[in-house]
Amino acid sequence: MIDSYTYVIVALLPLAAFMLVFQVNPYHALVIRAILGAVAALVYGVLGAADVALTEALVGTMLAITLYVVAVRSSLVMRLGILDGSELEKEDDFAQIITKLRKVSYKYHLRLELVQYSHQEALEAALMAKDVHATCTPSINTEANSDRPYHTSIRIHRLFEILQDELTSPATTLAYITVPNTEDKH
Repeated sequence: MIDSYTYVIVALLPLAAFMLVFQVNPYHALVIRAILGAVAALVYGVLGAADVALTEALVGTMLAITLYVVAVRSSLVMRLGILDGSELEKEDDFAQIITKLRKVSYKYHLRLELVQYSHQEALEAALMAKDVHATCTPSINTEANSDRPYHTSIRIHRLFEILQDELTSPATTLAYITVPNTEDKH
């Protein structure tokens, strides 16, 4: 005979699955996925399938969540190429741009990673080689952009759309850059 608490535990499975499907934050989804696996292992254990419960706990919960954490952590990064130099980081306009980029990144569950390059050519090469997702450099002084001391080039269209809508910094101009596909096709 199945005790009444078993029904409560089993009812947690669809509830956790429902919460998982509608979770927006990937880190919260990982936690809910772990809870779902733990509840499934508990159900198997209560119903007498200890071997299946152990397998679910070890593989379905611990190993899967560990691999998901590694995948999510490495894929939710916005790599911003900047010129190496302490004078850039001290400028108010540059600090304002980085602060706003961090806010936007955080809103979309991204981690902003600043990658420094020694000169402009290396920075442009990194963007073309897809080592960075965007670059932020001092603008060339022209009359058209004299009020915007920095220029941000972005190679990922969705990221460009997000920043175009969200980045309200008067210190930078945004541009979408199309990077040619360099893979050999044999």
